Amino acid sequence: MATEPEINAKAYPLADPVLTTKILNLVQQANNYKQLRRGANEATKTLNRGLSEFIVMAADAEPLEILLHLPLLCEDKNVPYVFVRSKQALGRACGVSRPVISCSVTQHEGSQLKPQIQQIQLEIEKLLI
Repeated sequence: MATEPEINAKAYPLADPVLTTKILNLVQQANNYKQLRRGANEATKTLNRGLSEFIVMAADAEPLEILLHLPLLCEDKNVPYVFVRSKQALGRACGVSRPVISCSVTQHEGSQLKPQIQQIQLEIEKLLI
């Protein structure tokens, strides 16, 4: 079994396994509802355009610095953000076979995911306290 990569201390806040599962499930649903943008560049665009509900980043991105503009942008825009351990798992949740280092769950009028999104936003905000 592969040893787990050392998680970079800059990857904060890091979701625990239970929250990670919830987040990845929601990412999967968001993908089905076309409320998902994959990749650091797309996540940056959704933030700049004010479309993002929350941002999920992979703590094992190499180098992590390619993602570290996102938390700053999120704080500027008041958007919750969270790290999950695995870019491989994030990629699977995004419905692609490649690793995904970050994704943005986007807003959508009348979205059925709104209650789950709000729930996750609250849980992410609790991590930041």
